[in-house]
Amino acid sequence: MRHTQVKKLRTPEAFRDHVEQLGIDIPLAPAVDPTGVLASPVEIHDGGAGTVVVPNRFAILPMEGWDGDADGRPTDLVRRRWDRFASSGCGLVWGEATAVHPDGRANPNQLVIAEHTVEGLSSLRRSLAPGQVTGLQLTHSGRWSRPAGQPEPRTAYAHPLLDARVGAGPEQVLTDDELDELVEHYVAGAVLAAAAGFDFVDVKHCHGYLLHELLSGRDRPGRYGGDLAGRTTFLRSVVAGIRHRAPRLAVAVRLSAFDLVPFSAGPGGVGEPEGDGRYDLAFGGDGTGLGIDLTEPHALLGVFEELGIGLVSTTAGSPYYNPHIQRPAYFPPSDGYQPPEDPLMGVARQLGATAELAAAHPDLAIVGSGYSYLQDWLGHVAEAVVGRGGASMVGLGRMALSYPELAADLLAGRPPDARLVCRTFSDCTTAPRNGLVSGCFPIDPFYKDHPQRVELTRAKKAARTASQEP
Repeated sequence: MRHTQVKKLRTPEAFRDHVEQLGIDIPLAPAVDPTGVLASPVEIHDGGAGTVVVPNRFAILPMEGWDGDADGRPTDLVRRRWDRFASSGCGLVWGEATAVHPDGRANPNQLVIAEHTVEGLSSLRRSLAPGQVTGLQLTHSGRWSRPAGQPEPRTAYAHPLLDARVGAGPEQVLTDDELDELVEHYVAGAVLAAAAGFDFVDVKHCHGYLLHELLSGRDRPGRYGGDLAGRTTFLRSVVAGIRHRAPRLAVAVRLSAFDLVPFSAGPGGVGEPEGDGRYDLAFGGDGTGLGIDLTEPHALLGVFEELGIGLVSTTAGSPYYNPHIQRPAYFPPSDGYQPPEDPLMGVARQLGATAELAAAHPDLAIVGSGYSYLQDWLGHVAEAVVGRGGASMVGLGRMALSYPELAADLLAGRPPDARLVCRTFSDCTTAPRNGLVSGCFPIDPFYKDHPQRVELTRAKKAARTASQEP
């Protein structure tokens, strides 16, 4: 199954025609106004920090690094990435996933927040440009924890489809007492983030990691499961601790606003849904595994407002079990599957869900995701989405690895440099999945010349050979 690549849609008319043929809604402005809505400031209203002003509507999204040191400190590779974020022109830098405890790392080289790492993390904050609002994403990888390289899952509940992928069983389900202890790790991490100079912390609830999984724990017994009040007990406890111990630190949440059933490669390597056609374990899902119901996400954003959380970044699904929902791409990672739909449909799905949430919760500053696959048309879509209130800000993830200065160019009235635009080759995922460092190997000259590019080429070739074996 082959889809039309965005880079081949060379005119606004071609883009609009293709979107219309797909039967989806992706708004497109005729041009990007460098003095227009994308250049305007946005206010974040936080129950602790008060009003925080972001100077423009572009944000660097939090990503997961695989290039810290074994103790969780930043390395030169991490510092290089943050230096590029500093030159990006983005008004908000949402710092990368940082584990609140070493056991919760998604890989052996993920950053960790602890007493011994504070100075290194503080140096990242100090490297950014004046005026950039900056946060740190606090995480525990839960089911997807690999602190030593192999799966060491800790789960919110037993899962009929995902447990087998990571070798999880009943003994891996975290008890209420263990979650109580983890609340303290989150609060302690937030206190350290405040000491390191960050403006906010993100209590991460996305991509199938632990706190996202808790949101679908309707059948989990005890204080952390059941109804939405129980499933948000963890968040409420963390926010209460932060307000008490770091009262001037703002709190944000990156949220998978909806999820779908896990997918795996079917005939021809194309992704297909698992299960029997019913799936009630998707937060924001409609019970079929393939549709969206934002009733509970709306209620959750109401909880955010109640807690004084003023900044939310929307995303969807998980890179581990339905990546075409989370980050639409033409070229999947080597261990993934071919997209079962035109990737622009995944973009439209995220834009639509974000717009619905933004319309109903106008007091929240909402950062939208899923824009990188728009490629050369990212600025035009961003202008239209923000202009009609579909999001407060536009988040840049993979695009920021290949082309960190895209926002700066657009805000200066310069056209995008097509040589730097992310084409979603997915090497930034394939490399880490093979134990290599994170970076844009196809486009960034630094990684083009990196010694590990040879290892990446070997890994991709081996994956192709394995996929062709009967």
